[in-house]
Formats: sequence, C-alpha cells, structure tokens
Amino acid sequence: MKPFGYVRARTVEEATGALAAHPGARCLGGGTNLVDLMKLGVERPDVLVDVGRLPLDAVEELPDGSVRVGATVRNSDLAAHPLVRDRYPALSQALLAGASGQLRNSATTGGNLLQRTRCPYFQDLSKPCNKRAPGSGCGALEGTDRDHAVLGHSEHCVATHPSDMAVALAALGARVELLGDEGARDVPADRFHRLPGDHPERDTEIRPGELITGVVLPATTASLPSAYRKARDRASYAFALASVAAVLATSEDGTVADVGLAFGALAHKPWRAERAEAALRGAPATADTFAHAVDLELEAARPLRENGYKVPLVRNLAVDVLTRLARSART
Repeated sequence: MKPFGYVRARTVEEATGALAAHPGARCLGGGTNLVDLMKLGVERPDVLVDVGRLPLDAVEELPDGSVRVGATVRNSDLAAHPLVRDRYPALSQALLAGASGQLRNSATTGGNLLQRTRCPYFQDLSKPCNKRAPGSGCGALEGTDRDHAVLGHSEHCVATHPSDMAVALAALGARVELLGDEGARDVPADRFHRLPGDHPERDTEIRPGELITGVVLPATTASLPSAYRKARDRASYAFALASVAAVLATSEDGTVADVGLAFGALAHKPWRAERAEAALRGAPATADTFAHAVDLELEAARPLRENGYKVPLVRNLAVDVLTRLARSART
C-alpha cells in the first residue's frame, strides 16, 4: 500500500475544505470497501479524509413527515431503527440482506452509496479495466460475464453496482444530500449513480470536493407496503445475482395508485423501472398486469454470453414481490 496523508475532520466544513484542498482525496467512513481496494492497489489516494466522527449519525423525522438519515449512520443501526422498520421496510430488508453483521456494524450510509463494483476484472490489476484504468479495455467482454450487466451497459464496461441499500432508496424515491464548495444540493437516489457510457470510471454524479451529508426518505412512500428481495448463490454473505425493491399503493377499486420499482445487480447502477411503473399506474393490481409491465421494462435487456438467466430471474422476483405487496395492501 502506498503512503497516504490522513485528515480527521471534526466538522462538515473541515471535511469539505480538506476534500477541496486535496483533489483525488477519498472519504473514509467504515472503510469496508475503500480499505480493501487500497490493499489491492486499485484505490491509491494521496489523502484520506476521515468523516467517521462528523455529526451526521442521526436518523430524524422532518416536519413534513420525511425522514433524514445522516451519512455516517451505520447500516446495522439504520436497518434496526423504528422509523425505517415501520415506514420503509424495503430499506430495512435491503440492509439486512447485505454483507455480514460485522460489516453492517461498520459500514455507513454514505459509504454504502460510494462503494465500487465487485467485478473481478476491476479488482485484478493484471486485467484490463476501463473503470480502473480508462482506455485499457474491458476484460469481462471476452472473459467471464455471468455476474455482469444485462441493462444499460456499454462497449466500455459491463460491471454492475453491488449495493442492496441503493436499490431500495431508488424505489422509495429517496434523495441524496451533498455539500461542496458551491453549496448544498440534492440528487434523486435513482439518478445519483451513472450508467457507464464512455466514462465507466465515473460511478456517480458527485462532483469533485463534494461530501455526502445524508439521505432523505420521502413522506410520500412512508408506511406504504414495500419489500426487497434478493437472489444470490448462497443464503448469506453474497452479492445479488438479481434483486428487486418495490413500493406499491393501491386504490379502493383494486388498481395501482402509485408504484416504485427498482432492480439491482442488472446494471452499472440501481435500475429504476420507469417504463414498468408508467404501465402499472391506473392498471389492475394483478399478477398478469405486473408480468406485462415488467416484460415491457425488460425489453431493453441485452444479456451477455453467460448471464441471460438474469432476465427471467428478475422477472419472476418482481412479479412475486408486487403480487405479495398488492395482497398485503388489500388486507
């Protein structure tokens, strides 16, 4: 591991100032992903800005009924928080589906959003990877692609985003709060991460020097039926092969009043199923309707050599999750 500088920020202003003063610096929260990548030589920051002691560790209800989650709230604490368990069960379920208890005790909300792909070609310095070394090529295109993207990929990158939490945030309509030299702003959670395009090295829409300060869960999806389901190779400690987060509101006549639907492990970012959502609003909340809408969304899928199984897998997961939510909304 190469030598690096270390700044322990005591205030948000100190953190953003350090990030501005050291281009290419990285924020250190729980370190569950960043430190591993530094050991591998994938990440080689000159400076680490420790944000773990910033006063961003609260989960609080805002006056409008939304819930703000600080960037340094630990994943285990967020999953167990009564406001999250009761109002946003999909988020609690997604957090509990990720990693081990020990890692959830260390990982933070901001760090979870900023974690990088687990693509083996990205993590192996002997292999070409446009995400790690732009212009070097994509090893997965001619290699093993079983776990890679079927939606939104490009000729430059077919990696997937690993977060469970981010998929739930996308479906719930959350917003990511950012702070930098130009002031505070927020970005919809389903727009925070990027598709690879010609620049797969850019994972998110965060600007140089910006710090994630929190996530806001909207009042509009609070207490609605929601759920997260994840398919993986083993029952625990495994990244998703495909996952689904959904929130569903139904009308008294049995039609879909509103819906949020997102897929995980299918793309370079959590995939908000906007075409399926549009097809569902106002339609009967039935399994056949759900299947038709999900099929419309998956028309955009472009499986690689070894990962075509992901399309029927996520279809079946999504239809089952939505059907169960519709049933619970009627009881």
